Amino acid sequence: MALSYKARRRWSLIILVIGLPLYIVACVTVMNWLGRPPILVELLVYVGLGVLWAFPLKMVFMGIGQADPDAPAEDTTRDDPRS
Repeated sequence: MALSYKARRRWSLIILVIGLPLYIVACVTVMNWLGRPPILVELLVYVGLGVLWAFPLKMVFMGIGQADPDAPAEDTTRDDPRS
């Protein structure tokens, strides 16, 4: 089931504003429960978790920064004052 452009924009906003901070808090909480590993291991875990959240959500974020492909095309033949 493919999401429309507007639905993907809404979901991406919800994910970034609500979901990502909750994910960060959950990751830090779990790391605190496990104790303090060596700094290199801790860095690798945080980098891995920082990249891991994006893979399942890749399809939601694809094309969000571009123009709406479902919108009607705008007239590109404007009156050019230079002509």
